Amino acid sequence: MTHHHSEDAIPTLSAALSEYMNDELKKLARLIGTRVPSRKAEIVDHIVAYLEGEKLRHVWQGLDELQRAAVAEVVHSGDTVFDAQRFEAKYGRAPAWGSMDPDRDEEPTTLRFFFYADDIMPDDIKDRLASFVPRPARVEVQSTEQLPRAHHRRFERWNDQTRQMEEGTETILLAICETERTAQQELLGVLRLVDAGQIRVSDKTRKPTAATVKAVSELLVGGDYYPHEPPRDKYHDDNPGPMRAFAWPMIVQAGKLVQLSGKRLQLTRSGRKALTAPAVDTIRALWSRWVDTTILDELSRIDCVKGQTGKGKRGLTAVSGRRTAVRTTLGGCPQDRWIAVDELLRFMRAQGDDFAVTRDAWDLYIGDPQSGSLGYEGGESILEDRYTLCLLLEYAATLGLLDVALIPPAGARDDYDDLWGTDDLPYFSRYDGLMYLRINALGAYCLDMATTYTPAAVEVKSVLRVLPNLRISVLGDSIEDADRLALDAYAISISDSGWKLDLGKLLSAMDQGRSVAEIRAFLEARSGAPLPQTAIELLEDTAERSTRVRDRGMARLVECDEASLATLIASDPKTRKHCMRAGERHLVVPMASEAAFKRNLRDLGYLLGATGGGSERVKEMPHG
Repeated sequence: MTHHHSEDAIPTLSAALSEYMNDELKKLARLIGTRVPSRKAEIVDHIVAYLEGEKLRHVWQGLDELQRAAVAEVVHSGDTVFDAQRFEAKYGRAPAWGSMDPDRDEEPTTLRFFFYADDIMPDDIKDRLASFVPRPARVEVQSTEQLPRAHHRRFERWNDQTRQMEEGTETILLAICETERTAQQELLGVLRLVDAGQIRVSDKTRKPTAATVKAVSELLVGGDYYPHEPPRDKYHDDNPGPMRAFAWPMIVQAGKLVQLSGKRLQLTRSGRKALTAPAVDTIRALWSRWVDTTILDELSRIDCVKGQTGKGKRGLTAVSGRRTAVRTTLGGCPQDRWIAVDELLRFMRAQGDDFAVTRDAWDLYIGDPQSGSLGYEGGESILEDRYTLCLLLEYAATLGLLDVALIPPAGARDDYDDLWGTDDLPYFSRYDGLMYLRINALGAYCLDMATTYTPAAVEVKSVLRVLPNLRISVLGDSIEDADRLALDAYAISISDSGWKLDLGKLLSAMDQGRSVAEIRAFLEARSGAPLPQTAIELLEDTAERSTRVRDRGMARLVECDEASLATLIASDPKTRKHCMRAGERHLVVPMASEAAFKRNLRDLGYLLGATGGGSERVKEMPHG
């Protein structure tokens, strides 16, 4: 049998026992129940004989259920080392080991016959156990179809009036963000912002400027995850800041849909194709490329962790390996069911998909490099958890793979309270408020859980009525915020509970990435009845108008000195294939034909001279 060993692998049981002191061996040998020899070599032989042949199976059968699980996990793994963290994540607690220490009264348990040097199973023991130890139970992730309405959060805070520390539990409503459709709309909106020259990034870090973040925020459906709230005072600002608005410029760069021109992004050929290609296929490609990109380490978005650009940078692990681990974990989760984030993190560790953010956490710190080092107990797992939260919320959910349920991040998690220097932090990361996630149909497609994409059906509920005069009225007292946002995008608001379908508004919604089919499906689902004929005709007319004028890509405007020169170029057999007339003295050259047009223009005796502003002037080449 082939084993993948750690450096501390032990080939035989005899070799393992020989490493112990005499008093330690005696303590283990007493479990056999017979007289214990006095000399070390004799004790080793005594224990080896006790575990020979079928006796090993007998000892294994005497273990309790949790101890047998510990043995099975190692026997049926590619290693010989017992992973305590993974085991506790899967089974909820550690097996009973007892103690080999001669100075302690606690006796070892029989589990110690299978592991030595604290956690290593000898190769020969593992090979023998493999013939009869059954495979361990498969780890399962717990999920639910329905979310709880609220999250119950523990708190501990100072009361200025009573001058006492108060503890208790408060109820916070969950904010649900369904991302499958909004991501497809937002992608198109971001690409159009790029095409309009409104996306600028740092030429060094490639991160979006503040003006860019603001511009992207304005096109996000329903805004970013958290609306900005006025700070309590200059010392207490709980706002987490932008997430989706920050992520989109990074995502389209990583996906090679855009390229840097100075500090401004411009569409690549792939980006221009994405304007008219199915958004789901573009998003699938973007997610795949994000897993491998080095444009950003999500850890850098955890602002309180210092040392990332200094000494700690050398120890950081490859981001692709971390993202692959998270992707693998998501691939083992069910579709269309809500999973608590803490449960997902447990599942990740139990499956063995966890990862290290750094090879040396001592070089990362909070506040002070010495006292605040994250090398102290608990620091590494906090780094891994926050990295995962960032990847899930800022990138996977922004791309529409995951629906998410949130509470404000301030006070959402208390796992970092014992770390030095964190007393004044409102949260460890802006992502701390992620409570639940759900893999939707788009996520299943992007994670290769489904071979094709089938959009989720719009939920049917009778909350609206579409009238023949194209007005939309609300049935009952109110509607959900998500439905209100959709109506604001499709129709003109005429009152707090009334809208009217309008051609201009519908065309604007389509320009933002929505389709007539989607709009009609929403209206029919929310009215619970067929639409009136007038509404159907308006939607059909809108769909027809949206196809009659088409974007054929970028082109260059060329100006000639005289109309006769424009006529000559437009009629020449070589150049006319690559241009078209635009008035008396102007020609339009598609970007795809620009190189051929310039080459043939030179053959004709003219040169395309730059004048700036996207327009070029034809100059006659000197003769001789």
